[in-house]
Amino acid sequence: MSVSELQEKIKVLEAELKQLKHGDSKPREKIAQMSSEVVDSNPYSRLMALKRMGIVDNYEKIREYTVAVVGVGGVGSVTAEMLTRCGIGKLILFDYDKVELANMNRLFFQPHQAGLSKVEAAANTLHFINPDVVFETHNYNITTMENFDHFMGRIKEGSLTKGRIDLVLSCVDNYEARMAVNRACNELEQTWYESGVSENAVSGHIQFIVPGETACFDCAPPLVVASGIDEKTLKKEGVCAASLPTTMGMVAGMLVQNVLKYLLKFGKVSYYLGYNALEDFFPTMIVRPNPQCEDNWCRKRQTEFAAREAAKPKEEKKEEVKEEEVVHEDNDWGICLVDEPSPTESKPSPSVQNVEGLAQGIKVAYERPAPVADTQTDAAATETDSISLDDLMAQMKSL
Repeated sequence: MSVSELQEKIKVLEAELKQLKHGDSKPREKIAQMSSEVVDSNPYSRLMALKRMGIVDNYEKIREYTVAVVGVGGVGSVTAEMLTRCGIGKLILFDYDKVELANMNRLFFQPHQAGLSKVEAAANTLHFINPDVVFETHNYNITTMENFDHFMGRIKEGSLTKGRIDLVLSCVDNYEARMAVNRACNELEQTWYESGVSENAVSGHIQFIVPGETACFDCAPPLVVASGIDEKTLKKEGVCAASLPTTMGMVAGMLVQNVLKYLLKFGKVSYYLGYNALEDFFPTMIVRPNPQCEDNWCRKRQTEFAAREAAKPKEEKKEEVKEEEVVHEDNDWGICLVDEPSPTESKPSPSVQNVEGLAQGIKVAYERPAPVADTQTDAAATETDSISLDDLMAQMKSL
């Protein structure tokens, strides 16, 4: 291909890209000649395998859902790409930052996109991956008053049916933005997922938050914030925190996996799932809400949830039917069966038994040995107790 032909082809692609931004559907047909209808023959039916394996009954419903991704950085960009490949109905992307060359570890950002807003660059790339997904982008900071009101409005009216969206995914990297998402979701009673990667980039977590039922982000603030330390002082010059693509991919994978389980109703949704790369440790638990949470909307949702739980009809306890013991009429030899512990079973040491509240997968790092009795010392002490004081004085003078 000559240079002039290559330049002409680039111009055509640029024109089609401009049409894509304005919602023209014709270039989409040129990019991928396939129906938006989810059928077995459609290559974009990414979740067909879940149905064929009997895990999901109605995987097609994924096209009816709308998910908002706040923060299109390390975790957010990978999360948006995975949801796009899964065929989500609509993605709403929020971010105020621009693409830099330092962001090339974000898996799908490309050098020629430097200078574009992250949401614009992400939408352009994701359109080519799956043109059937509807994308909505907002290039602003959600922590300002004006933008916060608009952010809440898109949660309430941003779905494909112009109603409430189905899930909010927080993939931001700072406390202020997390608190803005937390406040909006508490006020709107919106379920959401919080996610993050540690400063050293080798561990992360996801947390499913149901206002009133589980702890919100303000119920248990990070140690740095609770200690009154400004998180901006933790930034090191020339160092981009949480920039390891492997860790970001792991956290994004855990996040999207649980989004699919929540939306398509299969498996068990993780309320809190951590990842420690140094130890290959995946802690999981349910964080309960704090009755003294500083967010008044959280306390209000807790009261409402408690009232709903109290109004539920109590289940009647079924009477346990005791099984009658089998009595053999003829047992001349008096033989009976008893349970015996397996010889391979080992009893935990007393120090382990006394430790309460250890979660599964956690063990004590050091076990204090049981005290060993000194028989010689005990015998000597017994003999000494039987000798009178006068005899002891006489023994001391003879030495």
